Amino acid sequence: MPFTSRRLRAVLLATASVTLVAATLPAPEPLGIGDRLFPHLGNPGYDVLAYDIALTYRGRNTEPLDAVTVIDARTTAPLDRINLDFTRGTVRSVQVDGRDARFAAAGEDLVVDAPSRLPAGAPVRITVRHTSDPAGGKADGGWVPTADGLAMANQADAAHRVFPGNDHPADKAYFTFRVTAPKEFTVVAGGLPAGRTEQGGTTTWTYRTAHPMATELAQVSIGRSAVLHRAGPHGLPVRDVVPAADREKLEPWLRKTPAQLAWMERQVGPYPFETYGLLVADTETGFELETQTLSLFERSLFTGGAYPEWYVDSVMVHELAHQWFGDSVSPRSWSDLWLNEGHATWYEARYAEEHAQKPLERRMREAYARSDAWRAAGGPPARPDAPTPGHKISLFRPVVYDGSALVLYALREEIGEAAFDVLERTWVRAHRNGSATTRQFTGLASRIAGRDLTEFFDGWLYGERTPPMPGHPDWRSGTPGTAGPAPVSAEPGSGRDAGRAAKLR
Repeated sequence: MPFTSRRLRAVLLATASVTLVAATLPAPEPLGIGDRLFPHLGNPGYDVLAYDIALTYRGRNTEPLDAVTVIDARTTAPLDRINLDFTRGTVRSVQVDGRDARFAAAGEDLVVDAPSRLPAGAPVRITVRHTSDPAGGKADGGWVPTADGLAMANQADAAHRVFPGNDHPADKAYFTFRVTAPKEFTVVAGGLPAGRTEQGGTTTWTYRTAHPMATELAQVSIGRSAVLHRAGPHGLPVRDVVPAADREKLEPWLRKTPAQLAWMERQVGPYPFETYGLLVADTETGFELETQTLSLFERSLFTGGAYPEWYVDSVMVHELAHQWFGDSVSPRSWSDLWLNEGHATWYEARYAEEHAQKPLERRMREAYARSDAWRAAGGPPARPDAPTPGHKISLFRPVVYDGSALVLYALREEIGEAAFDVLERTWVRAHRNGSATTRQFTGLASRIAGRDLTEFFDGWLYGERTPPMPGHPDWRSGTPGTAGPAPVSAEPGSGRDAGRAAKLR
C-alpha cells in the first residue's frame, strides 16, 4: 500500500507520547467522578474489574520502566471515549478489545477513542503500552526511589503517575503484577506470589491479589532485599521485605507483627486479606503508608534510634489497622478520609494505652483542647479543606488523625462501649472489599444505638466548633496556639519532623 497521509498518521500515533498526540484529535477533556477534593480523579462510564500490569526494570532509577497495562472493565454507560487517569509516562499504543485506538492527553487524563461505540453493560479490555517514569517520585508520589531500587507510594492521587487506570478508591479491582528485573534484584508486590521465571540475566516475578484493591494502595518493591516469612494468627502468611543488610537489625521489630495482628483481630474481627507484612525501604518519604498487604515504612523509623519503642509500636499498629479501615473498607470519596485515619489513630492510641500505659483519656482530652484550632486550620473531620495546590499530601492534617479519633471517642461515650464494639465489628464485616461513605457509617451507628444520631454527627463531623464532649462537661477546646499536634507523650507520631499529618498516612 502506498505510504499515504493516513499511514503516516498511524505511525505517528503509534510512536508519539501522549503530549505529542493530543494535537491530532478533537479536543479531549479531563473528566472526573465529582470528588470534592480531587475533581479530576476517577472517570465515569465504566467499572474496572482487574488490572494486569507488566513492568520491566533495568536496574537504574533514572531510566523509565517499560510497561504494559491491561485493564478489564465493564461499561456502565454507552461510551465513545474512555478516559483513563495517567501522566508522567510516554504512551506508545492503545488497543480496545484488540483493535488499535486513537488516544490523546487532556490534563492528567489519557483519552482513548473507542474504535466503535461501546454499549452500557459491555465488557471491555484496554491495553496500554507505555513507560512508567520514576523521576520525581519523592516530591509528589508514585514511584519512590530507594537506596537499592524502587517502591510505590500512591496515596492519595499518585497511582496514575505509575500506570493508567481509574485512580479513585471508589473503583476497586483485582491486580496482577508481572515485574521483570535483573536477577540480582528481588521483587515483591501486594498479594501472593503467582510464579517466577528466569531468562538470561533477568527474572520475572508475578503476584496477584485475592481481594479487590484501590489504586492508591498498590505496592511493588524492587531491591536487593531479604524476604522474611513467619506465621500469623490462624496460620496467616506474614511476609516482610527489608534491605538484605538489615535483616538481623530489624528482626526484633518484625517479630512483633503476629501479636499485633492477633490484638487487632480481638478488637474488630478477622484480618481481611491473604497476607500481611512490612516493606522497610531505605528512603525518606516523610510518612509511612498502608499499602494493601504490604505496608511501607522508612528504614530510619526502626534503625535511627530517635523514637521510643512504644511510639514505633504504635506506628506499626496504625498502618496495620488501616488494613481493615481504609484498605478492606475504602472511602467512597476523599472527604470520607476521616474514617480511615480516625480509626487507625484510634486503634494506635488504644494499643499504646494497653501496652505502654499511655492513657487514652489523656490523649483525647489534649486532642479536644486543640480540636477547634484544627477545624479552623483544616476544616471539620468529614468536610476537610482541599489540599494545598501542588502539595496534595497537605490533606493529611491533624484534624483527620487525632481530630477524627476524637469523634470516635465521643461516639463511644455517647452510645456506650458495648454498642461501639458492635458498630466497629459490623462496619468492617458489612463493607469488606468495598468502598463506603460517612453517611453509611452514621446510619449504621444509629441503627445499632437504637436512636437517631443525626444531630450528634452533624456537630462532630461537620461543625466549625467542637461540640461538648459527652460525659466530660469540664473539657474545653479552642485554646489559643494549640493548632499543632499534641505532645509526643500523649500522641504517637506527633514528634516526627513536621508532625503526625506529614508522617502517618
